[in-house]
Amino acid sequence: MITLRAAEKRGHGMHGWLDTWHSFSFAGYYDPAHIHWGPLRVINEDRVQPGRGFGTHGHDNMEIISYVLAGALGHKDSMGTQSRIVPGEVQRMSAGTGITHSEFNYEEHGLTHFLQIWIIPSQRGLPPSYEQTAFSEAEKRGRLRLVASPDGRDGSVTIHQDAYMFSGLFDGNEQVEYQIPAGRLGYVHVARGEAEVNGRTLRAGDALLYEDEPEVAIANGDESEILVFDLPRM
Repeated sequence: MITLRAAEKRGHGMHGWLDTWHSFSFAGYYDPAHIHWGPLRVINEDRVQPGRGFGTHGHDNMEIISYVLAGALGHKDSMGTQSRIVPGEVQRMSAGTGITHSEFNYEEHGLTHFLQIWIIPSQRGLPPSYEQTAFSEAEKRGRLRLVASPDGRDGSVTIHQDAYMFSGLFDGNEQVEYQIPAGRLGYVHVARGEAEVNGRTLRAGDALLYEDEPEVAIANGDESEILVFDLPRM
């Protein structure tokens, strides 16, 4: 079964400095049909005004991935990490036993547009940790590049869950298929542009949820950036 999660059906919040869309229940948005998909708990699409951001706040027992689409995201945390995250880079923060951090638009002019992704870890009470890796456009052009995995294979960031996250860039006649292992879930999120995914035309913000399906098939992209998740059932 493949289920469409249309962009306009997501939760939406406009807070002046922040324009945010929630694919899953988050903060004041609650949808009992969309609380998580396997261990995939949050995909928030955030656009942050210049010089603004999320003040210092805490997390625990969550794998948090930041994926920047435009602009630059500043990060500070209680481990002493200070970083700048730009398009092409993937940041992973394991909150573990507890961490505080802040995120803000590093740009003086222009929005920072990014995805905040949360994955429920397979083990609680781990030590907090941080990782940031860059992936070139060439690595993602016309293919799905592994960017997060449980074992850090192929230079991906390491997450504490039996989950895999891929990123791809598609335009024109580029096509790719990803085989979903039997018994697992799939999730596709179109971050930018549009593409045909399993015969459906998807646009930015749209997603497909896969259950008992053998593959993800991507074709006919139009300046699209697509994330694919391979997930265990929970």
